[in-house]
Amino acid sequence: MLELKNVTICYKDRPTVKQFHMALKQGEIASLVGESGSGKTTVIRAVLGLLAGGGKITEGDILFEGKSLLKNTPDQWRKLRGSDISMIFQDSGAMLNPTRKIGRVFVEYIRTHEDIPKRDAWNKGVAMLERMRLPSGETIMNSYPFQLSGGMRQRVGIAMAMTFQPKLLLADEPTSALDVTTQAQIVRQMMELREEYGTSIILVTHNLGVAAYMSDFIAVMKNGEISDSGTREYILNESRSGYTQTLLDAVPSLGGARYA
Repeated sequence: MLELKNVTICYKDRPTVKQFHMALKQGEIASLVGESGSGKTTVIRAVLGLLAGGGKITEGDILFEGKSLLKNTPDQWRKLRGSDISMIFQDSGAMLNPTRKIGRVFVEYIRTHEDIPKRDAWNKGVAMLERMRLPSGETIMNSYPFQLSGGMRQRVGIAMAMTFQPKLLLADEPTSALDVTTQAQIVRQMMELREEYGTSIILVTHNLGVAAYMSDFIAVMKNGEISDSGTREYILNESRSGYTQTLLDAVPSLGGARYA
């Protein structure tokens, strides 16, 4: 479904991601883990064609369903983003206009991708919010972002991202700003998306515990390169990479048991 073929990404002629390669099948979940600045977010922004600050792909290719994304026109990107490929940001609330109610933003988003009346778009938004286990979708639609908790705003972001049942979901640290209980709820809901829709997911996280719980495949990044990669079982039990072991050692333990 998705293949990144030896992708190098540069900012001002300086490579920040070097020779990145990964293949993802339908329904698979892959995680990119590593410390801040390792290039994780840059990779998924490249997949969505949203490299910031003059970043550009100087080598390699990104294929989605066999077609190169690097050849997309602006109109092709508009049709692809939010429909076949969607993204959940680290703090979905920060991506929402604080002066506009959730419903107004949601309806506008839906009608950008689908030619339907405002009332139908509203009802579709309500249904998606309630599918994400938010109480009273109507109330949420009539709320401003600041009136919602961090976990509720994140669910709004997931609801918007999943409105058109995308084939690929890119999740950039979707749980890092949340308390532990809410993190667990969001992780479970993302797993349910895979089960219900067959959605493929690329998860960016610095938390190897979350990656180990969710992922079929894990790529450990350091200084813009993949320093270690493999199945969840390999990374947890067989890897001999010193950097991977350092990340594993950072996962909290309880009573001597490590939960990754």
